[in-house]
Amino acid sequence: MFKRVGKPDWPALEVEVLEFWRAAGVFRRSLEARRGRAAFVFYEGPPTANGRPHIGHVLPRAMKDLITRYKAMDGFFVDRKAGWDTHGLPVELEVEKRLGISGKQDIERYGVEAFTKRCKESVFQYEREWERLTERIGYWVDLDDAYVTYRNGYIESVWWALRQIWDLGLLYQGHKVVPYCPRCGTALSDHEVAQGYAEVEDPSVYVRFPVEGEVGGQKGSSLLVWTTTPWTLPSNVAIAVRPEVRYVVVETAGGGPGHGEKVILAKGRLEEVFGQGAYRVLAEFDGEGLLGLRYHPPFDFFAAEAPALGRAFVVVGADYVTLDDGTGLVHLAPAFGEDDMRVGQAEGLAVLQPVDARGCFTAEVPPWAGTFVKAADPDIVADLERRGLLFRQEKHRHTYPLCWRCDTPLLYYARGSWFIKMTAVRDRLLAENAEVTWHPEHIRDGRFGDWLENVVDWNLSRERYWGTPLPVWVCPDCGRQHCVGSFAELRQMAVARVPEGEAFDPHRPGIDEVELCCPDCGGRMRRVPEVIDCWFDSGSMPFAQWHYPFENEGSFRDHFPGDYICEAVDQTRGWFYSLLAISTLLFKQAPYRHVLVTGHGLDENGQAMSKHKGNVLDPWVVLDRYGADALRWFLYVTSPPWSSKRFGLEAIAEAQGATLDTLWNVHSFFVLYAGLDGWRPEAAGESFAAGDPPGGRPPRVTAPLDRWILSRLEGTVEEVRAALDAYEVMPAARAVADLVSDLSNWYIRRSRRRFWKPGSDRDKSDAYATLYFVLMESVRLLAPFTPFLAEQIYRNLAGAAAEGAGAFAPVSVHLCDYPRPEPGLRDRGLEARMETLRRLVALGRAARHRAGVKVRQPLQQMVVGGLSPEAWADLSPLVDLLTGELNLKDCRPAGDPTEVAGDRPGYVVENGGGLSVALRTEVSDDLFLEGLARELVNRIQRMRKEAGLDVSNLAEAAYHADGKVARAVERHADYIKGETLMARMEPGQPGEGYVSQEWTIDGERFVLWLRRCS
Repeated sequence: MFKRVGKPDWPALEVEVLEFWRAAGVFRRSLEARRGRAAFVFYEGPPTANGRPHIGHVLPRAMKDLITRYKAMDGFFVDRKAGWDTHGLPVELEVEKRLGISGKQDIERYGVEAFTKRCKESVFQYEREWERLTERIGYWVDLDDAYVTYRNGYIESVWWALRQIWDLGLLYQGHKVVPYCPRCGTALSDHEVAQGYAEVEDPSVYVRFPVEGEVGGQKGSSLLVWTTTPWTLPSNVAIAVRPEVRYVVVETAGGGPGHGEKVILAKGRLEEVFGQGAYRVLAEFDGEGLLGLRYHPPFDFFAAEAPALGRAFVVVGADYVTLDDGTGLVHLAPAFGEDDMRVGQAEGLAVLQPVDARGCFTAEVPPWAGTFVKAADPDIVADLERRGLLFRQEKHRHTYPLCWRCDTPLLYYARGSWFIKMTAVRDRLLAENAEVTWHPEHIRDGRFGDWLENVVDWNLSRERYWGTPLPVWVCPDCGRQHCVGSFAELRQMAVARVPEGEAFDPHRPGIDEVELCCPDCGGRMRRVPEVIDCWFDSGSMPFAQWHYPFENEGSFRDHFPGDYICEAVDQTRGWFYSLLAISTLLFKQAPYRHVLVTGHGLDENGQAMSKHKGNVLDPWVVLDRYGADALRWFLYVTSPPWSSKRFGLEAIAEAQGATLDTLWNVHSFFVLYAGLDGWRPEAAGESFAAGDPPGGRPPRVTAPLDRWILSRLEGTVEEVRAALDAYEVMPAARAVADLVSDLSNWYIRRSRRRFWKPGSDRDKSDAYATLYFVLMESVRLLAPFTPFLAEQIYRNLAGAAAEGAGAFAPVSVHLCDYPRPEPGLRDRGLEARMETLRRLVALGRAARHRAGVKVRQPLQQMVVGGLSPEAWADLSPLVDLLTGELNLKDCRPAGDPTEVAGDRPGYVVENGGGLSVALRTEVSDDLFLEGLARELVNRIQRMRKEAGLDVSNLAEAAYHADGKVARAVERHADYIKGETLMARMEPGQPGEGYVSQEWTIDGERFVLWLRRCS
């Protein structure tokens, strides 16, 4: 019934399982088996398939698969619809690279229609690689019925959502300072900006702004202003101060009193700017005294026209000015800063914007016209120095936002954009987030909650080409704006016929040609040119994947809200936010109940992986060497999901060896001896209750060791289920790991002789039944974690019991129910006693080690202290396990505390955890000979293996032994032959056909000639 197994080739075994899953349609069958049951709703965050997957993608996918497999085995219907994010800059940039072009001008020269066609063709460039990796790691998700964000039905649902927001009065056009990528030629939303910060080095300059008139009774002073963006100085219109802060006029050291220059700055920044004793304070006053002060700007490009545009070259108050850095005076260029624009609007300041859409100076700044603004910084600084306006320059290292797709430094730039007024629903966002369970919990009110507390209006529009078109049409005659909420409405309002079905493509540039009839004046309305932020696409997936509300209303209602989502931590300001924002706007509730956050992938030195550093670990290197289960298990057991993972081959191999290899070895042990004895679960009636499916119910056993491992199993089932229900992945994995360790290192270790002994009796049958049941339950426990290993062992153990063979078990472990607690199995008292016993074993081993006595050498006695007479009486039925493990003839409780008080002649004492042992180390001649016999057994067993003998093969041997070894063989011949399956073992040298080995044992020569019995 059982197939004997050897050392596993994990990748090859996993490929076998994949072929079995495909042939048997196991994933589909698992869905159908639960259809009609209570639903557990999972949302798949859509990856972009025009980029290759990497090992960092395995972490969230492994966590998704674990929880969804567990819930499916636990009886829920878990629909797992895949999705693809197919719009936006990621796709456009990839196509630009392929075409060898760069930027919007090149795209428009190439042709927008041809470009968007290439974008559509490219979105699934690496789809097969994503599917291959998804399948190979065992992530069950429905790729055949995936939602795709560029499809017409999806886009129509997004239009519907935007129309609802429009009708709420929350979609508006505004002119604001927005983060802008000059390379991509479009503004970004704040949650996009949050994904692209990097450490950069910028010029740090202190600039003199000469003032008009006196300040604090002092003439000839300059405002001392600090900035890290010299390129914004040509657009300066004001200096901001904090009115309640103390400011000073100081004379710098240089030529003695009255001969230094006079500068104005915040008193609290003196030491940081000048150090000790390099200045003299001439006057002190509140910042309010500076308000209205006029000064000369560092550049006069706009000296004549700025005053006509608003207030200019004047000191104003601003509450955001701090003393954390700089001088306490902040230069304002309202076109290039959010705070600057806010203050500028409040103060009626002029707005100067001499920078074009490419991020280059216009002809209004002649010296640097056509130069990218940040590239102009060195020349601007040099010009300030030449004209005596540069007080000091340094380099300043700080975080700065880069475009999350092309790595171009962003500019804060006044642009006309379309916004969603998220600030209007801030309180609702916070309230809905409070109802969500985050894993880890602190992200809810920390990283994510802080983001929501400071939410800004969503900059929705993108001045790009490949994306969901913003469905707003404007009448040039009367100014009427209209948001279209469906394709039917579009056709109804269109001046000319709009194609139906697949003939209609709502993308640019075709949609730009559709004109609508203005309801107010009858004029022809034209669509605004923008597309929308692709994060709005992905955040619409709960309803857009069903083409809701145009069809599948029931499917949407059945799948909303989601029970579970899982992505990396950077999605707190990406997909997690867009989902919550859109759902709150449309449905006034959170779209998910549980969010599991994963960390980032690091190399084995703790450095972030990047192609630039060359430290990215190819997932296929791991999969081809160790297999998917090893990688998955490493991710589950080493640290919580939200911790960053150090990916290293050694760490993955270690995780595999500690648990997966160990369980495989237990399985190998079982099938080997069960096969030799012809033991079958369906024939073990005495060990299983009548009518129970073998292996489906726990066996009826009485041996303490059997009852202990069943109790440990029961406790593990309780622990794992509780942890997985709470999305606590690492504790669940470690609980299984501990069970496997106990199964191998204690149950099997102390039960071996029960399986090896000849014949068959109830004790042996109980041992087989117990191990079979524990293995079957263990692979069910492990199935969501390591689906391949669990499947291989299950299929071997179920054997003829599997579906299709007319017996009791489903064809796949993944069609089984997840183990449920068996309250009758739990014996906490027995577990506690066994734990005490194992602590005594550990102390005994430590004593042997300190005494330098091998475990193979029998010792006469160990005395135990620290237990009451009642505790010893409870422990006494288990003492045979202790003496067997420590190779002792006897173990007794201490009659007097002095027996275990410390080392004494002939004894070594060890203490720990309130227990003490005194190990008698004296070795008599009889004990010594027995130890030699055990050493011989160990050597002969290894020789049998090297000679290719099977564990069931009888052998015959001849030997030559000297001195003490000869005496050991003579005295313990029956023991040696029994342990090594020798039919005969006689002194003397035999004839041909034998293999031989010679050893020196304790200084004595021993030669063995061995062959298999014919």
